[in-house]
Amino acid sequence: MVQHGQWAEDSPGYRDELSGCSFLICTPRSHPELWQQFMDGALASYRRFDVQEALAYETAIDGCSTTVFVVAVDESGRMLGGTRIQGPYQHVDEAHAVTEWVGRPGEAAIRKLIADRIPDGLVEFKSAWVDHESAHRIAVREGLARSAIHVPHLLGARFALSTAADSVAEGWRVSGARVVWWIPPVPYPNERYRTVPLLWDMRTFRKHAAESQLPLLEAEQAALATQAGVIPRAGGLA
Repeated sequence: MVQHGQWAEDSPGYRDELSGCSFLICTPRSHPELWQQFMDGALASYRRFDVQEALAYETAIDGCSTTVFVVAVDESGRMLGGTRIQGPYQHVDEAHAVTEWVGRPGEAAIRKLIADRIPDGLVEFKSAWVDHESAHRIAVREGLARSAIHVPHLLGARFALSTAADSVAEGWRVSGARVVWWIPPVPYPNERYRTVPLLWDMRTFRKHAAESQLPLLEAEQAALATQAGVIPRAGGLA
């Protein structure tokens, strides 16, 4: 459980009435206990689908590769989901997405997609999960999808990138992501999945987002704009 006292005043956040959750934007350094809870929740979720290798828990747990993470916490203090963000990137090889296409059709295309967008700011969303037992799991997932607009704004990036199985990609498109159709899907993390790249553009996402999400996006951005807090320094747990 998450105690409200754990939420530092310098961590941006907003309330989502549909899911009944507060969405908090933190760093591993500023909230180490919250970070551990987020990663443990991700591990449990990934194990449920037998894809824990895609989480790379042992590599990610030190927080060094994570700039910020977003968690959804309900009124009781229960964490119902989250995601973590890497970047903004300086070089294409920093992106995890390139490793998913190594040696496969589309490798050159995914590298070009990333390299072309780095100059305008590119972040990557990783390790997303939602508590499958939550009665509000769809609303939580949509709330996390909207964070793909909020976090790039906070980090000064124009683009957000993620990869997802094509069977669940539609759920993340509600906030304006587009499937990069010219890059062929890959069987990642194993042959049971067809993973596709998703890209959000902060200049055009409104054209592609679900109409139901636009008022929520605007209200949440307005809430974030009124907060004096800034993203704390990233760089792991030490």
